[in-house]
Amino acid sequence: MLKFIKHNLEGIDGVEIYPIISLLLFFTVFVTMIFFVYKLPKKNIDEISQLPLDNDNNKELTHE
Repeated sequence: MLKFIKHNLEGIDGVEIYPIISLLLFFTVFVTMIFFVYKLPKKNIDEISQLPLDNDNNKELTHE
C-alpha cells in the first residue's frame, strides 16, 4: 500500500517539506504545553485536582 501512496506523492513538487512542517508543529505545541504546565501555580493545580471530588459542584449540577 505504501507504494501506491509514494507513487502519488512523487508527482507533487515540494512534498518533502510537509513532514518537516508537521514535526515542527507537533514539537512546538508539545514544548509550549510543557512550559505552561510548569509555569502553572501550585494553587491552581490543587484546585483543579479537587474538582472531581467537590460535592458542592456535583449537588448543584444534579438539582438543576
